[in-house]
Amino acid sequence: MTQENLEDILNTDQRPKMQDMGDYMFIVLKRFCNTCDEHSDITAEQVSIILGPNYVISLQERAETLFDPIRERIKTSKGRIRKTGADYLAYAIIDMILDSYFGILETLGEKIEIEEEALVNNPAQSTLRVIQHLKRDMIFLRKSIWPLRETISALERSESPLIQDATGIYLKDIYDHAIQVIDTVETYREMLSGMIDIYLSSLSNRMNQVMKVLTIIATIFIPLTFLAGVYGMNFKHFPELEWHWGYLFFWITSMTIAVVMLILFKRKKWF
Repeated sequence: MTQENLEDILNTDQRPKMQDMGDYMFIVLKRFCNTCDEHSDITAEQVSIILGPNYVISLQERAETLFDPIRERIKTSKGRIRKTGADYLAYAIIDMILDSYFGILETLGEKIEIEEEALVNNPAQSTLRVIQHLKRDMIFLRKSIWPLRETISALERSESPLIQDATGIYLKDIYDHAIQVIDTVETYREMLSGMIDIYLSSLSNRMNQVMKVLTIIATIFIPLTFLAGVYGMNFKHFPELEWHWGYLFFWITSMTIAVVMLILFKRKKWF
């Protein structure tokens, strides 16, 4: 194994890739946690696969049970995995990693549906924070998954004797799965962008409603302020000031003006 491959194994921030080294193939993939909620980011783990003539070596960052089903199939001699070569085992490992993507995408899809409903019913600031968090997750997933298509395509098109023709058919199948995963991530990302636009539009609409109410109130008070200003001037002689019913008349006039204006605004459907 080359020094470069060893460094790629140790430095776990590598993009998914496949290198045909002649006597072996070096494959780097990413897998993600499937227990994500609004308070925890999606975490990625690098999985390195070395495919040789009669062996497969997989290296993970953590000891997890993702590949336990494959180990059980090998132990129980079920299916093709014990009857075929190392290339089929490498395919099974890659397929298992891809299958784990669908689980996390399903979890994220359910969260998007919940937040979409919350956005329609009550577009609160907390909803926007969750949506923005989900969008960051989608950007992270897209960045990590997008090179997967080229990686699997390179495996499928490889003319290396390490990949048998029969296994190439299965690689075509997981290539289709990779495209499906990428399309799902893109769909979710566009949905989240649309949800943010809906929230901002809703916020703008609510602001317009508030401004409309304030404008109506201010408009009603314009003539009332005018009347109060007229009778608040410091002139000595105002005929109405000496009138016994002047104060009551002022309030009746003011309330009448306010009611008439409200009726007028209502007929014009301003509120």
